[in-house]
Amino acid sequence: MSEVEVASAGEEIEVGEWRRVSGLSIVVQGVRTLGSAIIPAAFILFGAASSEDMLGKVAPYAIPILLFIIVVNIVPAWLTWYRLRYKIGANDVRLEQGILSRSARSVPYDRIQDVSLEQKLIPRLLGLVEVKFETGAGGKDELKLSYVSEDEGERLREVVRELVEGADEAAMAPAALEQGEKPQAVAKDTASTLLFDMPPKRLFTFGMFSFSLVIFAVIMGVAQQFEMFLPWGIEDLVDRVVEDEQIREATGYFSSLGFAAKVMAVIYALVTIIVVGVASGVAKTFVRDWEFRLERTGKGFRRRRGLLTKTDVVMPVHRVQALVVSTGWLRRRFGWHGLSFISLAQDSGKANHDVAPFAKMHEIAPIAQEAGFSLPDGDEEWRRPSSAFYFDRGLIQALFVAVIGIAVLTIAAVEASGMVPGLFVIGGIVLAIIAFIAARQYYLWHYDRHALDPAQILSRRGWLAPRTQIANRVKLHSVEIEQGPLGRWHGYCDLVFGMAGGSFAFRGLSVDNAKQLRAAVLDSIASVDFANLPR
Repeated sequence: MSEVEVASAGEEIEVGEWRRVSGLSIVVQGVRTLGSAIIPAAFILFGAASSEDMLGKVAPYAIPILLFIIVVNIVPAWLTWYRLRYKIGANDVRLEQGILSRSARSVPYDRIQDVSLEQKLIPRLLGLVEVKFETGAGGKDELKLSYVSEDEGERLREVVRELVEGADEAAMAPAALEQGEKPQAVAKDTASTLLFDMPPKRLFTFGMFSFSLVIFAVIMGVAQQFEMFLPWGIEDLVDRVVEDEQIREATGYFSSLGFAAKVMAVIYALVTIIVVGVASGVAKTFVRDWEFRLERTGKGFRRRRGLLTKTDVVMPVHRVQALVVSTGWLRRRFGWHGLSFISLAQDSGKANHDVAPFAKMHEIAPIAQEAGFSLPDGDEEWRRPSSAFYFDRGLIQALFVAVIGIAVLTIAAVEASGMVPGLFVIGGIVLAIIAFIAARQYYLWHYDRHALDPAQILSRRGWLAPRTQIANRVKLHSVEIEQGPLGRWHGYCDLVFGMAGGSFAFRGLSVDNAKQLRAAVLDSIASVDFANLPR
């Protein structure tokens, strides 16, 4: 292996040289510290503003206290930066950090699944990126460099990928030579091909289907977090609203309205909530998926997105383990679906990588084909799970509802003192819930299905919002049959497939069907020499 890896445009990164992250990382920490200090200080001043004496005592010390907080946090940030260093070695990536207690971590190249770049708002304004070396271990063994310059991040990614691919070639070479084959070189980056993108009009449409009331949760969370700095607590605020004379007058006025006016008021409130929810969904979609682009490069699938936090992820094709095609109960009626990859590396803490979150099926099919998968075309022999599985599950849920209903009816009968109509209403609600459970289980059994073709195994689950999973039979690692007490009694089981980076299971299959599927998948796995496959 060469001592120097050429990265790009004549710039070089020395292999084996200890380096530090960018000094601007201290500025990022300082800005974050300033933000975290300003918010509590603002709440303290706001709370003190209710008392002129208190405001006069607190105001002169506000700025010195704020500066003291910043200095106290900046000094450790500088020491952390000074004591952190990393090295791109010949066999691994190493990171040493710690002020008083030092720690050293090393990740061999044969364990690195991908190198991704992420830019949050403040680092992005300063031209910095966070480099993540993903190992596919659920985030536990990942290394992060926060932060380096954008050019440095690109060079690091390219150099480490070259070294990772070199480790893969070295591991594959002995098996290939034993069979008289010459190991093939890993494809280099070529001109990228755009597979999918989402312009602002598509993002707006996506946001319209992404109803969210997260804004209310954020407001309540902030209020509870800083309740101690407010001149009144949340409960006091509620009491003031209830005791306010104008509020009582408005409540009395609403009670005096006719039925039609009350209905219009309720409709107005619901419309307001819907508008706020839709607006929140649109805003969240624009922030998360701004400038969404999926490209096919020589390295694999490259996905970039984000307004405030920009991510740049490359997924090698051979590390895509399965596909997930999902939709929602409403967007399905308009033909919108989402495509995600189950990969060895994670995507912001999730096992699935969104590659086409809001697309038509004719846009999803070419992406699946590039990943080596094919979507269902209607020729598959779909099979349903055992009906006994859904009957048992529905029976358990119905019994639970019945027990709760009996308890409520008993309490109501004791307190109702002969009010029979109320008991009938409660009993009717319980029976309606049980009927809904029975209908739901029937439709789930009717729509849940699975299929097997020569190269793939497919699962489709869900009624209103179906979810289809497609896995390559060769990339499955193991097959396991699980049975509980009811399953052994009624002859059904769960078929669980081991898969790197995710989970794949068929629930409630008949035992004979599960054994047939297991035998077919194991035959596919056994027929492949995994020593010749890229890792």
